Amino acid sequence: MKTVEEETLYRSLRLPHRPEGKLVLLVLDGVGDIATAATGYRTPLEAAVTPNLDELAQTSAMGRMTPVLPGITPGSGPGHLGLFGYDPAVFRADRGVIEALGLGMDLKLGDVAARANFCTVNAEGIVTDRRAGRIDSRLNRVLCEKLGAIGRIGETRIIVRRGRSHRFVVVFRGGGIAGPLPDSDPHRTGLPIRPIIAESREESAKRAAEVIAGFYRRAMPLLSEDLPANAFLLRGIGSLPRIPGFEERFQLGAAAIAVYPMYRGLAQLIGMRNLERAREIPQQFQQYLDEFQHFDYFFIHVKGTDMAGEDGDFDGKVAVIEAVDHALPILLQKRPLVLAITGDHSTPVALKSHSWHPQPVLLNSPVCGSDKLSRFTETCANRGSLGVFQSQYLIRLMMANAGLYGKFGP
Repeated sequence: MKTVEEETLYRSLRLPHRPEGKLVLLVLDGVGDIATAATGYRTPLEAAVTPNLDELAQTSAMGRMTPVLPGITPGSGPGHLGLFGYDPAVFRADRGVIEALGLGMDLKLGDVAARANFCTVNAEGIVTDRRAGRIDSRLNRVLCEKLGAIGRIGETRIIVRRGRSHRFVVVFRGGGIAGPLPDSDPHRTGLPIRPIIAESREESAKRAAEVIAGFYRRAMPLLSEDLPANAFLLRGIGSLPRIPGFEERFQLGAAAIAVYPMYRGLAQLIGMRNLERAREIPQQFQQYLDEFQHFDYFFIHVKGTDMAGEDGDFDGKVAVIEAVDHALPILLQKRPLVLAITGDHSTPVALKSHSWHPQPVLLNSPVCGSDKLSRFTETCANRGSLGVFQSQYLIRLMMANAGLYGKFGP
């Protein structure tokens, strides 16, 4: 069935009332993993001590989700758009746009935005560290001021906004430019920074590639002495997309509780309200309690699982999972009508990167049924009644569990 036909069907079945309780999507970014010999054939979810998640699992339905399509490794943007109910193969949001919005930048039509990492290159121009050792945010500020001083390349204004640690955003404004463009990031060490070459025949994309090449020529000499951050990589270079709003599609007032700019930007892109940043997991759950009466749907994002996976840190990933479990009773003080716990993708410790492996999902509601499984792990999820499905349907299952759809047919 085509996406537009599905959309029409779901819309026709939507009951007019608001949910009687709250819908909560708790995302442990990159939580999915794989069991390998190096870890005793355990995943971090299996190794973690999680009494609260275990108790919840026993009254829940479980399964696995494919973020995009089988075999496709998603970025965080497609991974989250799927969780929010948008087919990531249809609705594209480039990472630069998302990061810029998340940092509070006022993007305009015609802007081209890029997510950037400070990185380390050797004397031959080979990338040796894609994150420049995760430099301190104070050094990030100094370096971004250097780059921001470039100001303009021809008719295009250059706007640099610092992020946390090694991350920042560059917005290119004016001069008849447009994205998307391929990354300059080679996505692994041992390779040089990739030149930006427009894949489209559109003149606006070619002009954008020329502007970015000019920016690199001006910027690289400014950073040459700033080891370990003596270069930078651009990713997700694109322009504002046209995406229908979350509340318009689902008739749910939605709030986002997220720390990192990218996830705040994704939420803003589809019209969710970003709540004030709460840095620690217990404070994020408390924020949900404080705002309980004001929204129908809450998206709560935990980043640490993904960071540990990308660092190949098995024990670190276990620790984040256990921290979530320890804080979970705070959230459950006002138990949602529907609670989904999952990841936006898998980030296996063995791969140190995102992967195509379906992520586990737990769905809890008064009418979800119990799969009679003892823990929230990949192995248990494989046995769950939800089976394996595309993540874009998770919101539909949550809404069905909240009693928001009528019957199809006589």
